Amino acid sequence: MPSSRLRPRSAGMLLGFALPLLGLSAPASAQQSAPQSTQQSTQHSAQQSRSELTMRALLAPQQEATLSSRMEGTLDELAVSLGATVAEGDVLARFDCRIEQARVNVANTELGVARLNSQAKDRLRRLDAVGDLEVALARAEVDKAQSALNLAAVQRDRCTLKAPFAGRIAAVHVKPFQTMAAGTPIADLVGDGPLKVRLNAPSAHLSELGEGQPVSLDVSETGKRYAATLSAVSARIDAVAQTVELEARLDQAHDELMPGMTGRATLVAESPTTEDSDEGTP
Repeated sequence: MPSSRLRPRSAGMLLGFALPLLGLSAPASAQQSAPQSTQQSTQHSAQQSRSELTMRALLAPQQEATLSSRMEGTLDELAVSLGATVAEGDVLARFDCRIEQARVNVANTELGVARLNSQAKDRLRRLDAVGDLEVALARAEVDKAQSALNLAAVQRDRCTLKAPFAGRIAAVHVKPFQTMAAGTPIADLVGDGPLKVRLNAPSAHLSELGEGQPVSLDVSETGKRYAATLSAVSARIDAVAQTVELEARLDQAHDELMPGMTGRATLVAESPTTEDSDEGTP
């Protein structure tokens, strides 16, 4: 009988000791696991907010043009060669312009005759030998002859091809004394200013791209890495390739770089945060 009375009491005592122990151990484990889960979630969100995009890159000049013939004729002089450096306004090619020059001479002579006739009409008008209408017609003939001279001079000026900007000759498509039609390509001119970088990024990352983002450029031909900055994002997406065209500018000028060099560019894209996305939702 005594032993049966002690069993419930001892069980109650053990339960009383066990409950406080269990109550204290649960908060301690929660406090240890909470910082770890918070740190892991912070790292995970940071990885999601920043991602690196690697894409092919092409170096291109800021200015480039294919200079063509503006008239039909025979090339009398080709003043440039492959790789030559030219300044703005330098003569690149010259056509045989004897016919065009002759037209200028004829127009100039007709202008002189029209002026003499107008002066004679003015003297006769002072003598009341002619009327105002004849004087006005004579002056109109002067204006007509002047316009014809201007037209002939413009046609003559087309015989000379000049560089529209400073740069280097990238290609020559014709030879001296070659007869060609209007619009025939003569030379390719690339500007000697700073180069730009052309990129194509997946359109799915369009919301992560913006002007001013840093770009790391690895050029295959030089084996070096260069710093650049994203300067433009195209307003159109290629629906077939699902890409968007980008442009970046180099932070510094490098003499060893040339148009046409290729490489790989790495851009750190910033993904929109959860708070920003929540603000856009109603």
